[in-house]
Amino acid sequence: MNSDLECDVLVVGAGPAGSTTAKFAAKNGANVIMIEKRQEIGSPVRCGEGISKAWLSEVGVTPSSRWINVEVEGARIFSPSERVFEINEKHAGNEVGYVIERDAFDKALAIDAGNAGTEIMLKTHAIGVTKENGKVTGVKAKQYGKEFHIRAKLTVGADGFESQVGRWAGLPTNLQVKDMDSCIQYRMTNVDSDARYCDFYLGEVAPGGYIWVFPKGDHLANVGIGVQVSKLKNPADVKAYLDRWIDKHPGYAKGKKIDMVAGAVSISPPIKQAVADGIMLVGDAARMIDPITGGGIANGCIAGKIAGEVAAKAVKEDNVSHERLMEYERGWRARIEEKQYRNWLAKEKLVSVSDEVFDKVIDAISGHSVEKLNVLNILKLVKDKYPELTKEFEQFL
Repeated sequence: MNSDLECDVLVVGAGPAGSTTAKFAAKNGANVIMIEKRQEIGSPVRCGEGISKAWLSEVGVTPSSRWINVEVEGARIFSPSERVFEINEKHAGNEVGYVIERDAFDKALAIDAGNAGTEIMLKTHAIGVTKENGKVTGVKAKQYGKEFHIRAKLTVGADGFESQVGRWAGLPTNLQVKDMDSCIQYRMTNVDSDARYCDFYLGEVAPGGYIWVFPKGDHLANVGIGVQVSKLKNPADVKAYLDRWIDKHPGYAKGKKIDMVAGAVSISPPIKQAVADGIMLVGDAARMIDPITGGGIANGCIAGKIAGEVAAKAVKEDNVSHERLMEYERGWRARIEEKQYRNWLAKEKLVSVSDEVFDKVIDAISGHSVEKLNVLNILKLVKDKYPELTKEFEQFL
């Protein structure tokens, strides 16, 4: 098989953003190949496995019992002293609504891409991009030990947080240490999680990040932590933080670990440039992860739809120049950039907030029903109860 291939659109990476891009490119008439370096799409899982509901219909995804574990009512935010603030699912953000089986979800999106006409190649690594006169023209690939070329009118880098495609293409994908979280998560059984809520614990229990508990049903839950890399003295400290928290909570200390995943996520401002001649980046590769939550599925899929539609038009017009691909750049930025940037600014502030201030903020908003949950409305409640904190957050008022 490993002779050279040609296509209109080549998608590198079969995660949610890649599969969504491939689906919409194929649906709009492009000849699409999607390659995935692993032998199984969706595995291993590196995700808290929470998603919201609102955006699914926008990208043509129908909720299915094949990949939904639990439908939650909302989120609970715990201050350092464990005062709690409840938020309903509608206002809780892109990681609350359904708790899913991520591997089954990723496979469902890949099935949609395949049904739309995408050719899917597993265990196929991109080992470099090819260029002509500065324009990306595809990739050099490797499958089962044999190397070959995939020539594409347009290449889409959907190869995740560590994106090599973007780096090879010369796009600015570098990150500062303060814009990365180190994460570890256990799947635990015999725990006392509440299946109605996704729980988030703030403060020094997870410096620069948070601890999460996402219920999976039947006393099963994902229990994980993200800690800002710049606040770690030793890489192993992130596991120590999580183990310490579990030991102090009897409902989890009695649990049994049946699975463990670890990795890093970006918590950065929006990428400065996601396109160049012959190439687009999408999803985690384009730093579309929410800087507050560390979740990227919704943003990646929303941007993937825009990417796929623009890709199909661009190759049909035989124009994949940087200027032509700016339609994608403008489209995804109009849809998600402002919130991503605001959340990055909020993240920058929150990492410097003391446990005492966190406690006061949660105390001020506890018991209130915030009709429209945003930073401004929350800070108005804080100002009413703790006016001395106004200066702390004046940049957001």
